[in-house]
Amino acid sequence: MNRQQGILMKAVGGFYYVRCGETEYECKARGSFRKKDDSPVVGDRVEILVPDDGFCALESILPRRNKLRRPALANIDALVIVCSTVDPKPNYTVIDKMTAAAVNNSMTPVVAVSKNDIQNGDEIAEIYRGSGIEVFQCSPDNTEEAQRLRGFLRGKISAFTGNSGVGKSTLLNYLFPGLELQTGQISTKLGRGRHTTRVVELFDLDGCFVADTPGFSTVDLERYEMIDKEQLQYCFPEFERYLGRCRFTSCAHICEKGCAVLEAVKNGEINPSRHKSYVAMYDEVKDIKAWQRK
Repeated sequence: MNRQQGILMKAVGGFYYVRCGETEYECKARGSFRKKDDSPVVGDRVEILVPDDGFCALESILPRRNKLRRPALANIDALVIVCSTVDPKPNYTVIDKMTAAAVNNSMTPVVAVSKNDIQNGDEIAEIYRGSGIEVFQCSPDNTEEAQRLRGFLRGKISAFTGNSGVGKSTLLNYLFPGLELQTGQISTKLGRGRHTTRVVELFDLDGCFVADTPGFSTVDLERYEMIDKEQLQYCFPEFERYLGRCRFTSCAHICEKGCAVLEAVKNGEINPSRHKSYVAMYDEVKDIKAWQRK
């Protein structure tokens, strides 16, 4: 019997599938997890015991970088927020909620603008690049941008989110052209076919670990990843250089006199739509107590 460390790729019916190097092991978890009320989730770095025969035992969960409640995922490196230039048009408040949730959970927010071949997405890209967020403008006629996004995702665990119709599944199949030809079942899952499983799973696609998260949309993050009002200002990267420069130390950056953030908005240094989203998010949580968020 030997002890190994790996990444949890899938959990189904009490069985856990752990990738250690090039080998995937089927494991049963120790009962101690139930006592601690902390079950392993996909993306967890775990330690397992591999016997000479029989089931492997999932022994422990290594320290997590982050964890989402719904979908249940851990150690996400990049949250890819997919928005389209048309049909549907971008909802900036929703996109900004996603980027803020990513930052609050120690994930790297990424904006992938789809349907650039139908309508140019430069205006969307400018907003988020100006906010210090990585942007990829994706379309079937821009292979260089697809290669750049694949290169960014390589070696990372990433999850794709976005509202219905923005082209998440199309983008995934475009990023990994061999997906449908090599493994039709996986492609169907990523494409959300009618008969797909509803299990969260990680797929190793050319060195990119992509989370297949059934039904994962912006609604999940809005509902389960509410940000504390004091923490919210730190979830907008472009605010950082102005924090601590306001007249009042308790400045909420909403309408206060002497606010450095508001002055930056006025001077065109912070995009007005981003600040508008911040204000909307602040208003949503300002009267919510910590125990209510839990």
